[in-house]
Amino acid sequence: MGMKLLTIVGPTASGKTGRAVSLAKELNGEIISGDSRQVYRGMDLGTGKDLEEYGDVPYHLIDICEAGDKYNLHRYLSDFNHAVKEIESKGRLPILCGGSGMYVEAALSGIELPEVPENPELRRKLEILTLEELTEMLKKFKTLHNKTDVDTVKRAVRAIEIEEYYRAHPEEAERVDRSKSKPLDSLIIGVDLDREERRRRISERLQRRLDCGMLDEIRALLAKGVAADDLIYYGLEYKFLTLHVIGKLSFDEMKTSLEIAIHQFAKRQMTWLRGMERRGFTINWLRHDLPEEEFNKEVIRLINER
Repeated sequence: MGMKLLTIVGPTASGKTGRAVSLAKELNGEIISGDSRQVYRGMDLGTGKDLEEYGDVPYHLIDICEAGDKYNLHRYLSDFNHAVKEIESKGRLPILCGGSGMYVEAALSGIELPEVPENPELRRKLEILTLEELTEMLKKFKTLHNKTDVDTVKRAVRAIEIEEYYRAHPEEAERVDRSKSKPLDSLIIGVDLDREERRRRISERLQRRLDCGMLDEIRALLAKGVAADDLIYYGLEYKFLTLHVIGKLSFDEMKTSLEIAIHQFAKRQMTWLRGMERRGFTINWLRHDLPEEEFNKEVIRLINER
């Protein structure tokens, strides 16, 4: 089977996670999240982690940084490439599952971010530190999955230089260099559902998450010292629920505005996926209501046909 990666895409509430988990069991796979907000610890209900769905299927790029952090595309690509290598080294299949179009497309494009310039002043400050001190410093920026960034002082200094640069220029982290990119060999499956069904599922899921204590999750993050503005920055659930908790919106206003915002978000996700098709990605759309066995059978058939 000639394929490096299986990718499952679709709008929010389409049931992609369940599909990815079921396929991972069938194909000896591990899941890599392609979602820009599931990286944060403690932000579970609002980002739809549905961790209980995974069962014993291993997952990556979920809960890898603190709420309040500003994760970005540069960090995602580096973490994504590391996860793929780790999964392959176990002889298993990486399955990318996600709703953040920009992250998923960037990962599949095999793109590289623009080269970060040297910062001589920062280097002079860092080069006098020990490897231990540099490692501690780097840990403040990101979770160190592997030791390659810190096996020498020189590499650790470069890693900190890159992190500092992207922290100072967040817009650069989104600018990608397509000229050097070599697209990954991936079969892309899209979970297809019509607009009416999507709207119904979004409303139902929102109600379910509110019933499950999504407001308590926000209160807990605020109590832990995460700034309200940082939560609002994450948008959608975090924005509207925080505005309600700090007294800026009534419960009904919050719920109505949030529901509209999620519908608009799902529409934007679909627009992005259609755009990917125009940019040369083939998405194989399968109906969201296919029974599990049929859905998986169809995916396996598509894999074997490659």
